[in-house]
Amino acid sequence: MNEIKDFLMKYRGAILGALIAILILCTGFYKLIVGIILIAIGIYVGNYIQINKEEVKEKIKNIIDKL
Repeated sequence: MNEIKDFLMKYRGAILGALIAILILCTGFYKLIVGIILIAIGIYVGNYIQINKEEVKEKIKNIIDKL
């Protein structure tokens, strides 16, 4: 009995994380999470390009020249 209790105390975070992951997969909530992450990445990239226009133009030009 002590072994089970020690195991649960040691790995309770991992067990809780696994249960939450199973719940997210079963409800299809992961689609919303992936969508939000993609939107956030798009916002970050757009902001980066807007702030660093010249630098991005040079990088793209160098990539095209290599091809």
